[in-house]
Amino acid sequence: MVVLNPLSIVTRSALHLRDIGPATVNELSHSLEVSRTSVETAVTALSDAGTIIDTPVRAGAGAGRPARRYSFHSAAGTVVGLDIGVASVRVVLADLAGLVVAQHRYPGVAAHDDGAAKLAAVIDDVRHSLSSSSIPASHVRAIGVSLPGIVDDSGRVTTSVVIPEWSGIDIGAQLRQAFGCPVAVDNGVRLAAVAEHHLGVAQLVDDVIYLSVGNRIAMGLILGGRPRRGIHNAAGDIGRLAFRGLDTGTGQITWRSAPTAAEVFGAARTGDPEAQRELDAFIDELAHGIATLIMTVDPAMVVIGGGLSAAHAQLLDPLRQALPQHLGLPFHVPLAEARLGAEAAAHGALVHAFQRHSGQIYRIDDMPVPPITPLAHEEASPDDAASAASPDSPEENK
Repeated sequence: MVVLNPLSIVTRSALHLRDIGPATVNELSHSLEVSRTSVETAVTALSDAGTIIDTPVRAGAGAGRPARRYSFHSAAGTVVGLDIGVASVRVVLADLAGLVVAQHRYPGVAAHDDGAAKLAAVIDDVRHSLSSSSIPASHVRAIGVSLPGIVDDSGRVTTSVVIPEWSGIDIGAQLRQAFGCPVAVDNGVRLAAVAEHHLGVAQLVDDVIYLSVGNRIAMGLILGGRPRRGIHNAAGDIGRLAFRGLDTGTGQITWRSAPTAAEVFGAARTGDPEAQRELDAFIDELAHGIATLIMTVDPAMVVIGGGLSAAHAQLLDPLRQALPQHLGLPFHVPLAEARLGAEAAAHGALVHAFQRHSGQIYRIDDMPVPPITPLAHEEASPDDAASAASPDSPEENK
């Protein structure tokens, strides 16, 4: 029998109880293939830390007292996922086992005059979400934050064309001061890619291009199973460069035949030839840009998210047909619709918090991210393409 060091056994015991379920010391010893004494030591440490609790057991048919059974104390703390944007602010609350217990959507920060007022509104949104679920702020173990812009590793916004008032501001430090817990901040599209990789359509795929197509085009990269940040934290901020015809400053899509994407798609569906020509040209250019990215990164999958991704017949189907013509390669790269929709970045922020601050969340070392379980929600209808790039689209946020 291989005996691991006590810390490893503590972590493995907690992981078993969190992800598999309650167990006795004997069951843990058998499952982990370690001595009963080692497990007893680990269980004592976990009980003292409040990580596990006793589970009620039914008396068996035999004589004697039944063995104590332990379960992971998932309600011991809360982790927050926060997605900040100009059109909406989304707050996701999860227990320590990764089960989402509540999610809330608020108006975005666009209505507030300056950076301080925008931040104060976001803090109020988080506090209201906690209060609505009867969770005290002291119960929060960590916060993950998604926001539009280039963010350094400490949580400082290097630059943001969407919320320019926050450029140069350490948003992570501001939120740490407000809530007294660790805060992890990253770019919203990158965290949407993280969410699709961790609990969405790209699970088990280690090299992924996530392309957000809505009011603008932006990209997030997962390489080797990890989000790619780059030396300047700008990896993936390529939408305004890789796709011709976009606003070179913001990556905003400009439509000619109608003011918005929703109107262009709607007119094309009714047979308007000018709208259909513009849509065909947009899809061809989109396929050209994606082909360039594929040849640069060589991913296993391309995931299309954003407000336009629900337009199967008008966008995704013709895009799948156009892409091979631009690639001209003997292999096929799957093109998939994102699964998490507008909730992707908030859930990615949740994953980010678990990844960056595992030690503070669990109070033991080396615990991996739990399997995040989102709240059940209705699937998006293909008709949602009619409202693509609407204010509810996450691309308004990024």
